[in-house]
Amino acid sequence: MTIALSDRAMDLTTHLHRLPRAFDPDLGRDAAARVPDITGPGAELIAGAAGSSPYLQKLILREAAWLPGAMGDAYAAADEEMTALKTLEGAALRDGLRRAKRRLALLTALADLGGAWSLEQVTAMLTRFADLACDLLIKDELARLIRRGKLPGATEDDIADGAGLVVLAMGKMGAFELNYSSDIDLICLFDETRYDPETYHEVRSAMVKITRAMANGLSDRTGDGYVFRTDLRLRPDPAVTPVCIAMEAAERYYESLGRTWERAAYIKARPAAGDLAAGARFLDTLRPFVWRRHLDFAAIEDAHAIRQRIRETKASARARDVAGQDIKLGRGGIREIEFYTQTRQLIAGGRDPSLRVRGTVEGLAVLAVKGWVADQTASELQEHYRAHRTLEHRIQMVHDGHTHVLPKAPEDLARVACLMGLDVPDLLSETSARMDQVDALTEAFFAPAAPKAQAAENGLGEHEIVARWPSYPALRSKRAARIFERLKPDLLIRIAATAHPDQALRAMDGFLQGLPSGVQIFSLLDANPPLMDLLIDIAGTSPELSAYLSRNAAVLDSVIAGDFFEDWPGEDALRGDLARRLAAEPDYETQLDLTRGWQREWHFRIGVHHLRGLIPAAQAGRQYAELAGAVIGALLPVVSDEFAKKHGAPPGRGAAVLGMGSLGAMTLNSGSDLDMIVIYDPGNAEISDGRRPLATRTYYARLTQALITALTVPMRQGRLYAVDMRLRPSGNQGPVATSLAAFRQYQLDDAWVWEHLALTRARAIAGADGLMAELNDFRREVLTLPRPQSEILRELADMRARLAAAKPAGTIWQAKDGPGRLMDIELLATVGALITHCAARDVASGLAGAVCGGLLSEEEASVLSAHYALMWGVRAAMRLLAGGSGSAEPGPGGEDFLARSAGFVSGADLKEALRDAYARSEQIIEAAMERVDAQG
Repeated sequence: MTIALSDRAMDLTTHLHRLPRAFDPDLGRDAAARVPDITGPGAELIAGAAGSSPYLQKLILREAAWLPGAMGDAYAAADEEMTALKTLEGAALRDGLRRAKRRLALLTALADLGGAWSLEQVTAMLTRFADLACDLLIKDELARLIRRGKLPGATEDDIADGAGLVVLAMGKMGAFELNYSSDIDLICLFDETRYDPETYHEVRSAMVKITRAMANGLSDRTGDGYVFRTDLRLRPDPAVTPVCIAMEAAERYYESLGRTWERAAYIKARPAAGDLAAGARFLDTLRPFVWRRHLDFAAIEDAHAIRQRIRETKASARARDVAGQDIKLGRGGIREIEFYTQTRQLIAGGRDPSLRVRGTVEGLAVLAVKGWVADQTASELQEHYRAHRTLEHRIQMVHDGHTHVLPKAPEDLARVACLMGLDVPDLLSETSARMDQVDALTEAFFAPAAPKAQAAENGLGEHEIVARWPSYPALRSKRAARIFERLKPDLLIRIAATAHPDQALRAMDGFLQGLPSGVQIFSLLDANPPLMDLLIDIAGTSPELSAYLSRNAAVLDSVIAGDFFEDWPGEDALRGDLARRLAAEPDYETQLDLTRGWQREWHFRIGVHHLRGLIPAAQAGRQYAELAGAVIGALLPVVSDEFAKKHGAPPGRGAAVLGMGSLGAMTLNSGSDLDMIVIYDPGNAEISDGRRPLATRTYYARLTQALITALTVPMRQGRLYAVDMRLRPSGNQGPVATSLAAFRQYQLDDAWVWEHLALTRARAIAGADGLMAELNDFRREVLTLPRPQSEILRELADMRARLAAAKPAGTIWQAKDGPGRLMDIELLATVGALITHCAARDVASGLAGAVCGGLLSEEEASVLSAHYALMWGVRAAMRLLAGGSGSAEPGPGGEDFLARSAGFVSGADLKEALRDAYARSEQIIEAAMERVDAQG
């Protein structure tokens, strides 16, 4: 991050927007008179500063001769001071830094008081100087040690990048937010990989000496003052570690012992001096520690606990008299705004890299853009933050004190008011109002009011099921139990308000019982109470989704991530999004696991949208198919690239995936397997060109197995899909991947009628564009082949007989198998498509073909289409409710959903409609078969 000041001259004698008042006008005028050649507004600025701040008066008198030129072009003067330091070393450098600090402090104060520089420009100037001071001091000491041979293996060439030592700026320095009299918080690390392991202790000793020399050079007070007070205690375990430690040791500490406050501290961390590249690499290794992949609402309680400890330590309860209040650590102060912003960033920054910004004002802005903070809230907190920081500067300008407390002493309070350009009563009232407003804006986020237990629980709180909840794994930790006790009354009230409270309570019990841990999910619900309604709805309606949630509670992150209820993006957008995410991960196993987490969230979203009636079953089926297509389309190149590392690039034109069955027809449900065929075109190649080359047939067979493994193997985030390859030529007896030439020959010369029936639903979904297009064209070619209609109809009769024997009808809710049910209608539709050479993949088009072939009347086709839509919707809903085969009987909540999803008032009405649909569809199809027999 770089904050530009300006590319033009800044004349502080004229370019002013406000002027401070002088607490002691005579003293101020006397000081101004000692500065030569400054008159008008510039003299008034000097008089106001000197007349209200003893510290600034001293600086003005000391630098009276230098000041006129500096005020003529403040930017150039600041840059000149910093540039001059780069030629100094040793004692001259330390003296020069103190002189530069004195001059920059004076120049910055005048630019700030006169309104010539914004708050961001003021803090950026102070931070730039701090960066430079750290860099010059470590390199000065480094050069001394190298010349004396005290840093093994290092030469003078290593001085330029700090020889592996990096100074991480933390806190306000890291965010370019240094205040007027800041301490600077630093963590010093060194890259141990640059040195021979046998010299580790010598190297570490040298790095400690360099760090101490830097800290002393900054903070030691001489007759010329000091540069910066320095704090090195933010490093890992400062009570027992040296002031500079190896990066590897720091990384191990954060991985095993790092706490939430340290994660928050690293939001602002920035390599500021020394080996900036090594510092950037180290921060990148800490990215998983700082930015969790899930939405981390547990950070709220951690941050609130820190706030409470600060309040207790500083006795910061808001008093009637704002004088004496700590505007940094007090209630409604600067730290509250910073905690609010950083905690919001920690919650969602793992999922959204755009939230990983260092500045507080910048952080609030991006949180508002991404919908995590209301625009008005962000704007008000930004305004209060700038006002608090400006007041903080004025307090510190009076005596150059590292204090954030509004003075109680009347004289000092009046001096601060004069520097603010206000009367004391106005200063106190404005400050009090701002602190109250900040408190009101932030308190509800950290400590929301607990809902009152009401009679609306209907006695659920005393239920035996509720009584056993504390024994569940998710509630065994004290922290999880504490959070759950806070949200339990509201949860029970919402359960009591459902249509079937007893079933909802039992369903919630099953959900809680299956949770392996509770802190994160309970924190999520505690921070987002409306999410409880969705959870209760899922638990009470769909045991399958509820059990899935118990194992994968992190998918609830996606519900509140901002776009959960937006329009479906489509297959191309999904594929592009996943491909970009995979490209950012270099490790293959991480890519596979990332794909599972990504697919899981989108799969869950489709199910929730269907469950809540936001999309009909048919639309859900298409979305499940597009999601599968996006996954295969993005994953195939990744698998291919990984395979190519050993065996070379795919010979010829590569491979393509042909989706069959429901995948090809875009009618997947929540539990569908993926029916696929992999087809490749090796061209004239006979062997791959990798370091371990393979014959083309073996190459593509193994590549296909690698793709199947990538889709099916269980990993930390589960598996993606079950895959069925039995529709390939010759079924399980044939090769797992088929060459294009062999596929063409088989389909044209050897395929059974049922295999051409299967092609009516086929669709190329992934692979080389040219090969995919050729497969789709060849499919249409096969479907237009002339064939005796009697042969197709005989196959229809045989397949119906085999299906009837193998898969008899089940219960009323099992809409797939049995006479007059889904498979029966789909089979007739594929026959109609093949008879009429129809390239469309949907059932309605196939039934229209059956009309053209004389098997159905138009009315019968219309009835079957309507019945098919009803049955398919019930089948899809049952898979969502029960998973597996969808054969489990739905409970009361499940029946309500089935009826609602199908457009019926009650489950009983839907059952009656299904009975009629099964019977009427069977009657129509049997009549069609009689026509088949008649044809002959």
